[in-house]
Amino acid sequence: MAIVDAAGQPRGIAVPRFNPWIIALTVTMATFMEVLDTSIANVALKHIAGSMAASEDESTWVLTSYLVANAIALPMSGWLSTLIGRKRFYMTCVALFTLSSALCGMAGSLGQLVFFRVLQGIGGGGLQPSEQAILVDTFPPQKRGMAMAVYGMAILVAPILGPTLGGWITDNYSWRWIFYINVPVGCLSLFLSNIVVEDPPYLKAQRAALRGKPLQIDYIGLGLLALGLGALEVVFDKGQQEDWFGSRFIVTLTAVAVVALTIAVIWELLYPHPILNLRLLKDRNFLFCGIVIFCAFGVLYGSTVLLPQMLQTLMGYSATMAGLVMSPAGFFTILEMPIIGILLGRKMDARWLIIAGLLIVATASFWMSTLTLQVAPSQLIWPRIVQTLGAGLLWVPINTAAYLYIPKEQTNNASGLFNLIRNEGSSIGVAIVTTLLQRHAQFHQNWLAGHVTPLHPQATSALQQMSGIGGPGDTVTGMQQGLARLYGLMQHEALTLSYLDMYRLFAFASLLVIPLVLLMRRSVAKGGELAAH
Repeated sequence: MAIVDAAGQPRGIAVPRFNPWIIALTVTMATFMEVLDTSIANVALKHIAGSMAASEDESTWVLTSYLVANAIALPMSGWLSTLIGRKRFYMTCVALFTLSSALCGMAGSLGQLVFFRVLQGIGGGGLQPSEQAILVDTFPPQKRGMAMAVYGMAILVAPILGPTLGGWITDNYSWRWIFYINVPVGCLSLFLSNIVVEDPPYLKAQRAALRGKPLQIDYIGLGLLALGLGALEVVFDKGQQEDWFGSRFIVTLTAVAVVALTIAVIWELLYPHPILNLRLLKDRNFLFCGIVIFCAFGVLYGSTVLLPQMLQTLMGYSATMAGLVMSPAGFFTILEMPIIGILLGRKMDARWLIIAGLLIVATASFWMSTLTLQVAPSQLIWPRIVQTLGAGLLWVPINTAAYLYIPKEQTNNASGLFNLIRNEGSSIGVAIVTTLLQRHAQFHQNWLAGHVTPLHPQATSALQQMSGIGGPGDTVTGMQQGLARLYGLMQHEALTLSYLDMYRLFAFASLLVIPLVLLMRRSVAKGGELAAH
């Protein structure tokens, strides 16, 4: 008896005309470059600001504009794929991303660069969910794990390599080349996609059915989501810089985001043809996978931001050296992904791999919380490798489990929503840890200051040693220098303790979502069809 979806349609897989792996590699190329662009420009901001006669604070809009456009485009990708055809939508996104990348490299002012980054973010926002939906429809369930492994390489490895590659290009050539490198890859992807990518029969049938009906566009949902997500992304990206709710700008945008998104959720749940199908969250596998990936990417991106900062701020590493500490994790992740895909192909329950991945991430995060500033680079590389291996271990099965019980005709909508959840997890995770890092540093500084008193023998001894540097006969200057050095040392120690607190927070966050995985339905594919449970 054939397995059918919620609409009563057979859930068989249409056999593509080309080898599925050719299709997978073709669509992964552009996605890799798009994810790379979320982090590659970070290290070039000083160079961009200098060449554009702008302040470094103003140059951060190069990052914010891309993230805002990306967040707005993500939830709309599923709806647009169904409306105009997934292949056409995907190729449009690749073309827009490639063209705007070239324009970013040629920008003559900061205003132009920000505008072109918005276009680049819009084009890039549709690539991830489109690729995921293409892979889900191209591969049968028992081989989908390997397909998601290829996708995982782009999602997990690109942010790790981004800062290192961006720093190297900027130092040896020009910041403009961090955008120009997208052009040949985008052109190749566009050429190959036109040949090998095709829409599955069910999607063609959906489009044919829509042609015979009046065009129904969810203008209200579209406007509310664009307004709410755009405001929310600016809040997360600029909050710490603007002192959060001490800034009227942040307070206003927060109010706009809360009101717009609240109304959007109500509207999308009630509207018969929503642009973002939130009803998919009724499937508990999809819901719990969304929560887990939200937290997991908050941890992964938070760690990706904090570790280079710690290395450069506290340990005196250059940007290149910090990148070299981060980069080996990407290499090991590439080796890991095919192994995980094979395990899922052998009918292993995805839930146990997800739990194992979360436990490994938690263990590596606890390991990182025990580090000192005297460790060698190799002692920093291995915890990061283990943490990234844990993230890779849960990435493939969580993407497999999330789609197992989703109706075939909802693949586009599910992919857009799932990638939006992941994207927001990354943004919120970075915003939270950046804020908590400063708050915890203040807490530790106050605590340490309470122990630096004339009655504390070690503090008195340290002050005397540091004051002696002022030279004989210059007691006042020596004491001032000693107090300054002691205060600097206290700040340094407080910030170190704060970084270690964040790694412990990552560990606890990874452990807290494990019970949700146990509540999921069994996630195993059998014989090319879903196992009914």
